[in-house]
Amino acid sequence: MKKVLIAIFTFFCISSAHSQVLISLIFGDKLNSPFLEFGLEGGINLSDISNLESSGMNPGFNLGFYFDIKSRKNPAWMINTGVIVKSPMGARHIPVYSLDDENLDNTFEGGTVNREIRYFNVPILIKYQFKNRIFVKTGPQFGLLASAFDEFTNEINKNDVTYKKKIRDEIRVIDAGIALGTGYHMNVGNGLNITIQYYYGLVPVMKGDGPNVYNRSLYLTAGIPIGKGKAAQKRAEKDAEMNKVILPEDEK
Repeated sequence: MKKVLIAIFTFFCISSAHSQVLISLIFGDKLNSPFLEFGLEGGINLSDISNLESSGMNPGFNLGFYFDIKSRKNPAWMINTGVIVKSPMGARHIPVYSLDDENLDNTFEGGTVNREIRYFNVPILIKYQFKNRIFVKTGPQFGLLASAFDEFTNEINKNDVTYKKKIRDEIRVIDAGIALGTGYHMNVGNGLNITIQYYYGLVPVMKGDGPNVYNRSLYLTAGIPIGKGKAAQKRAEKDAEMNKVILPEDEK
């Protein structure tokens, strides 16, 4: 457990995805055991904001790391957690609103606005894996706001014009909701996890007295254990060393 806490703290301190991958490769074998699986996961997510006038889902890529902490009494039950370091949410084609600037308002009149909100997400899920390697999981997910902006787009004289407005101060810092997912743990190599998961936000996204709107997101991800094979090899070598019979000197 101490190693798990150290790894989580380390990843929170490192925002770069390249640093995340490097540290995972270095320490992956130390974070895997018969009752703990550690790995990287990533994929695509399609997001929307409920009760907000928009059209179409907001596509994005997600990347993070995970831990499957298995029960010692019944390894089919486990806690699935980790951090989704990159996880954009938001909505596409929301109505254009005033930027309190006449020139900008005239420029983007008749255009579109795409809203993107980026969080560090931490799911804490109960996971059960059946004998056929299909698994289901559910539980709370918490998000810490990283950044948020509205991107205004319009076409003028056959040229695309864009403008980004930072809206971080208008978004609640903490997001929380319920995640529900299912997937398959492949019995190939160290075991690739394929997951489809839905997030249903329960905390209003925006500050203020306006109508409450909530995050919704569908995740399609693949998880790859890091260092699992190396950790198993080290355990096998250690067991072989302990079981080795040392002959007396006069019998050599």
